[in-house]
Amino acid sequence: MFRRRRREQPEKVVEQESAAPTRESGPWDADEPHPEADRIDLGGLRLPHNPDFDVRLASLGDQHVGVVVLYEESSLQLQALAAPRSSGLWDEVKTKILAQAKDLEEREGPFGTELSGEIKADGNVRPARYLGIDGPRWFLLAVISGKGAHDEAVFGAFVDFIKDVVVVRGDEPMAREEPITLRRPNEQTSEQAEDPQGLNPFKRGPEISEIR
Repeated sequence: MFRRRRREQPEKVVEQESAAPTRESGPWDADEPHPEADRIDLGGLRLPHNPDFDVRLASLGDQHVGVVVLYEESSLQLQALAAPRSSGLWDEVKTKILAQAKDLEEREGPFGTELSGEIKADGNVRPARYLGIDGPRWFLLAVISGKGAHDEAVFGAFVDFIKDVVVVRGDEPMAREEPITLRRPNEQTSEQAEDPQGLNPFKRGPEISEIR
């Protein structure tokens, strides 16, 4: 399980003390005012610290591409992607998902339109909910599967977790749908893969690693 990040970066703390958040909740962009809190620093994502959640990195080869959060017989998968400056990605990603999963339907959720139903993975059928959040030049995909997809108490705990996530997009040029670079806590940022893969939520999953 990841250890919590004791404090946000000093330069960000000063900004947050002088400017109150303009929204009630996140996910937050690193450059906007947001509440100071103990968060797990994974480079491109800063995650709220909750001792009840088991947080793990998901990797493809040498590249960390997402996060898996385990809680109450459920999982939350988070992936942050680079998005165009002029428009978001959720409508486009939602269309791709619906083309591959016929048992999902659109419904209104805490972050707007979401997809809910059942998916097949590794020969098993599991309830799942797909939530997409468009941010400034980034897109955050959250997939909740297992008990949390239909148990409102578990689902609500995951939603609260997502609302306190901070996305660190950075200023470097990135291709559309390129995964925002993640790293292990206290690890120096490594070079990005030369051929990053686009989003495919139904492709065989990445390797999941736990850090203690």
